[in-house]
Amino acid sequence: MGQVSIRFYAELNDFLPLEKRQVPFTHPADGRTTIKDLIEALGVPHTEVDLILVNGESVGFSYLVQNGDRISVYPVFESFDITPLLQVRPQPLREIRFVLDVHLGRLAAYLRMLGFDALYQNDYDDDVLVRLSTAERRTLLTRDRSLLKRNAITHGYYVRETRPVQQLVEVLQRFDLCGAIAPFQRCLRCNDLLEPVAKETIADLLPPRTRISFNEFHICRTCDKIYWKGSHYQRMLQLIERLRRGDTEPVPHETQ
Repeated sequence: MGQVSIRFYAELNDFLPLEKRQVPFTHPADGRTTIKDLIEALGVPHTEVDLILVNGESVGFSYLVQNGDRISVYPVFESFDITPLLQVRPQPLREIRFVLDVHLGRLAAYLRMLGFDALYQNDYDDDVLVRLSTAERRTLLTRDRSLLKRNAITHGYYVRETRPVQQLVEVLQRFDLCGAIAPFQRCLRCNDLLEPVAKETIADLLPPRTRISFNEFHICRTCDKIYWKGSHYQRMLQLIERLRRGDTEPVPHETQ
């Protein structure tokens, strides 16, 4: 059996053990393993990879690794146009839409608050997540590496952060979404779009103090949840303004 020399760059090192980060290392090669299988065997989901160079040439995931190959694996490039070199990235989705794993419920609510289409239910199993991602062309957000290694997943992202607001900042930056924020358009409960509703048609459904203090309301026609600019509204506005400015400093505890 032969061997190859491989190095991962930038944030792809998050998936590697310490001794393999930021340095070339050797790995067995038998001439029958695809480079996709090799990369994922080392712990890196294929959805995180943007460019693979073998002996200085760009290759696709189906390339069969050969003895003596020198392999460089790169994540998404933010500052350089490498389109002529790409052989692994699928066609970009025409519209950014998400489906989120069961452990990312708070992140889903924050994305909906900002106006992004984010499917989430706490009973989605892995097969449902894969089906929704592929059938509806949604980017899968998850903290499960093995899920992103499924061949059917073409658009996915491993969320590194563990705190919901920092996860939100991470996703906005990764997909360059700060300029697309359009808040308070979606239902935080079920993701459908909201529409204005006259106060007199829902007055009997409102708490007494709300009925007295507020006059502007929106409703989700799917789950009948009613929204108004209550006590959380100003805090939400402050968070949104920070996100639009690209402020990534830790946020106050109450917004977590």
